[in-house]
Amino acid sequence: MLSNKYLLGFFVVTFLFLSFDNNNQYFLTIPKGFPNLQIPEDNKLTNERIHLGKKLFFDNILSRDSSISCASCHKPDHAFTDGLKKAVGIKNRSVTRNTPTLTNIAYNKNFLRDGVNPSLEAQVLVPIHEKNEFDFHILLAAERLKKKPSYVQLFEKAYGGIPTPKLITKAIASYERTLISGNSRYDQYIYQNKKHALSSSEKKGLKLFNKLYCVSCHSGFNFSNGEIVNNGLYEKYEDVGKMRVSLKEIDNGCFKVPTLRNIALTAPYMHDGSIQTLEEVIDHYMQGGNSHPNKHPFIKPFSLDKSDRKNLVLFLKSLTDSSFATIQ
Repeated sequence: MLSNKYLLGFFVVTFLFLSFDNNNQYFLTIPKGFPNLQIPEDNKLTNERIHLGKKLFFDNILSRDSSISCASCHKPDHAFTDGLKKAVGIKNRSVTRNTPTLTNIAYNKNFLRDGVNPSLEAQVLVPIHEKNEFDFHILLAAERLKKKPSYVQLFEKAYGGIPTPKLITKAIASYERTLISGNSRYDQYIYQNKKHALSSSEKKGLKLFNKLYCVSCHSGFNFSNGEIVNNGLYEKYEDVGKMRVSLKEIDNGCFKVPTLRNIALTAPYMHDGSIQTLEEVIDHYMQGGNSHPNKHPFIKPFSLDKSDRKNLVLFLKSLTDSSFATIQ
């Protein structure tokens, strides 16, 4: 247990202490107001696992032609998105969806834009196998890594074994669990008792956000309830969302509610990158979205004057964590 003297040295964050059979230990920084993370028992965090996962994340070695990496689409300065309408894979192939942020991805219960993937480890497989992304196979990726002595050594240190598909996914997931963002000016205002962290306009925007239905879906510490919903983006969806897997009409056009953290850094918006600015996003919801039988009942028309609209956008921008955007 940490001593009181040690704890008093930290005012902004609390710490989750993790210990392991090999006596290696990692202190995962948990911002105030955030719950503790649930780490899989078979993939506890260690420095070696995180180091290996980060190296794999930024290395082009996992794509068929070794031309792109995870970081090609998940760029730190864009809050681990890419600024494109839709992602671009090897040989400039267009991916069908907009790149989602990895902000606080460790707190998610389901993954991908439509929430059909069950775990962070399993999600790692998707871009590797997807033809328009890495166009490779995890088995071939493991064989390629086995030929690299430096990687063989890193896998041995991290997991006590040679590169395997399972260990590749575990390592990358370990790194991604460290991508925690909780030091925006909003956090400083709410959790760190810095009353001047938000301007008067941003505080008015916060009140509006809570008054409108926004908070019904973009709720909690991460500004997302994690549900899979239809937000009335289209009357007819070219991408049917969760329905592509469930085959249920009720899931047509349903996508996961994204976090609003670092939202100013992650444009363009929506699952297909079809909306360019936060102002346009607000316009969409003010109009009540488009008619669709699956549209969420909370999405109804409302009105804001020019000043309120500006304040709401300013509040959303206050959710930017500048330190997260410079993470390495």
